[in-house]
Amino acid sequence: MIVAQLVKPGHIEFHDRPVPTPGPGEVLLRVEAALTCGTDLKTYQRGHPMFPLPCLLGHEVSGTVAAAGPGAHFREGDAVATVPTAPCLRCRLCLRGRESLCPAALGRVVLGAFAEYLLIPEHVVSTNTFLRPANITAAEAAALEPLACVMHGAARIDLQHADSVLILGDGAISLLFAQVAKARGAARVAVAGRHESRLAVARQLGAHTFRQNTAEFGEQTFEWTGGHGADIVIECVGRPEVWESAFELVAPGGELLAFGGCAMGTRASFDTYRVHYEEVDVKGAFHYGRADVRAALDALESGAVRIAPLITHERPLTQLMDALELALNRKAIKVAVQP
Repeated sequence: MIVAQLVKPGHIEFHDRPVPTPGPGEVLLRVEAALTCGTDLKTYQRGHPMFPLPCLLGHEVSGTVAAAGPGAHFREGDAVATVPTAPCLRCRLCLRGRESLCPAALGRVVLGAFAEYLLIPEHVVSTNTFLRPANITAAEAAALEPLACVMHGAARIDLQHADSVLILGDGAISLLFAQVAKARGAARVAVAGRHESRLAVARQLGAHTFRQNTAEFGEQTFEWTGGHGADIVIECVGRPEVWESAFELVAPGGELLAFGGCAMGTRASFDTYRVHYEEVDVKGAFHYGRADVRAALDALESGAVRIAPLITHERPLTQLMDALELALNRKAIKVAVQP
């Protein structure tokens, strides 16, 4: 089989490797679609501390079972939706219901979706792999992982009673949050970003939009919220200065969900008066648990969340570098890579 390997930042090589044989509880997935994501882009651009080079890339994937190991609850020919991690269910955090923080989950992440086949280990097969609903394409099902992350973030805030939700950033995660916020009962949702083509997709999905790089952005936000600020602000950019500016846009009694991950060691400052006297809550959200994956699959199957508008380009596996460059240059939202 052909496998894409990142050998150094900005350079991918394709290698022939033996097709794996699934062991007990494992399945061999014939990849139908793998999507580009922000982690892939960061790793491709500058490497990643968790993935020493050379390394495999790709973890948003869907396909068909090519072979199943003994005891696996799937059979050859099954179309499946899956995610690249699963909690151990035994550690202190899992036992406290904080599965998203399980150290063993990311410690056993499945990479290598940019390939013709991908071996799914037993702990992911038994916990977070499902038959793909018939009304979902492989490319749409490949978004199960990022949508599960969004579902986890959504569970951390009170979207049901929010009159206004402001999402900072116009990437795929922001566009997923916009849909989930509307589906969960938020009265009004706005997306703020810098790229008109992406903001056009946000409007297509029913969100109001702001150009985040304009001098009037803050004034427009307060005008949109009647001068109060937004009940919920979701930061999807991942820069400390944006965390800080996002905090200033939250209404009294509101919530800031700091979803965009910043580099380790960075700091953000918030007005203590607002935290104490206005009860503005600052919350983080990372990864997902089993309930989030199930909620994501339900949202895809029901049509509450649409993935097709976010997949703006398709490329064959041999053009993976072009796919990543399209996403890096903001010409694509997500690229479906198809072996």
